[in-house]
Amino acid sequence: MTDWSFNMTCTRTGENCKCTYTTCSRRGNCCQCVAFHRERGEATGCMFTPAGEKSYDRSLKHLMRDRGITAA
Repeated sequence: MTDWSFNMTCTRTGENCKCTYTTCSRRGNCCQCVAFHRERGEATGCMFTPAGEKSYDRSLKHLMRDRGITAA
């Protein structure tokens, strides 16, 4: 079995955050945001186009549709 755990220092990205959900406590902290969405099988807002991000649908299916990716 592989141990995928590791320690990482997280620093805030501040105003460079692309997420439009301004009341989120993780906004501006990429490490917390990625961990939160990954636990839920979702993508982070910064992975979407601006129009796709504004839907607040963080599903991988929506990300693929937003980016024009088709399943093989």
